[in-house]
Amino acid sequence: MTLRIAVLMGGTSAERDVSLASGIRITEALRSLGHEVVAVDTVAGVLTPAEEQHLLAGSVVKTAPPDSKALVRMNAAMQGTLKSLPKADVLFLALHGGQGEDGTLQALLDLTGVPYTGSGHLASALAMDKDLAKHLFRAAGVPTPDWLMAPVTVDEVRSTLGFPVIVKPSKQGSTVGLSIVKQPEELQAAIDEAFLHDDEVMIERFIAGRELTVGILGDVALPVGEIIAKHEIYDYECKYTPGMAVEEFPAKLSDEETRELQDLARRAFVALKLRGYARIDFRMAADGLFYCLEANTLPGMTQTSLIPQAAAAAGISFKELCNRIVQLALEQRGGK
Repeated sequence: MTLRIAVLMGGTSAERDVSLASGIRITEALRSLGHEVVAVDTVAGVLTPAEEQHLLAGSVVKTAPPDSKALVRMNAAMQGTLKSLPKADVLFLALHGGQGEDGTLQALLDLTGVPYTGSGHLASALAMDKDLAKHLFRAAGVPTPDWLMAPVTVDEVRSTLGFPVIVKPSKQGSTVGLSIVKQPEELQAAIDEAFLHDDEVMIERFIAGRELTVGILGDVALPVGEIIAKHEIYDYECKYTPGMAVEEFPAKLSDEETRELQDLARRAFVALKLRGYARIDFRMAADGLFYCLEANTLPGMTQTSLIPQAAAAAGISFKELCNRIVQLALEQRGGK
């Protein structure tokens, strides 16, 4: 069945460039399946064919996120665009971070009655708020690293968590504003940097070990992936620069370890009331224990992104992945 699909991309978060790269790739995939697709930059409006070609031809994602002041200036333009979205059977949300992923946009779209991809407004908000998400993980029996919320003193961090720690904005993605702090004297500067990106900052115990991720599609856990980054942490540059990380799907784990991790991912998915699809990130410590770091409700769909690689390992092409995500959105809203 041919559908009218509007792909919403861009946005005004620090992940704007990643969103544009995801969105244009999704647009091309859905068109190749025969759907009538409109690409919408939520800042600039409907993209022209020339603008689409420019995105397809160039390297959209740089090694660092866009300037925060420039993003603030885009907010007013986005409000105007959202008031005049094209008519569609379903909205494919290719937005990452900020109001596109934190439940704000989802709450607005709920009022329109138009089906949209991904989780609803409550689940999106819960997953974006890392502090709340970690409380829900623990309630569901999903281990997660110990943490504190700023403001904190060096002594509190030392006695409760120990060093090193991860300092990060509580409601950001793509490791924007994230730092690894090894020495007490580095703590305040890292907290100040994180506060530039959010009004809440988390200090989390650093778990040395393997970086693992599990994609969820519908109610199915996809093959586990392992990320081996060239930096000490899987940061923005490693995520979106080809050659800066090696992703292995499936990860080299025993069958028992794989089943355990997939089960934890599904439990985290349910605990946050997620739907459609998501990506759950973990660390595996040297003693073999798994720790859930966070859930991504609108994970990247770029050429270097993890969900498409996980789907490919399960024999699902990128085109089919996009189509399944659309069908899940329609089923959630009672569509056919």
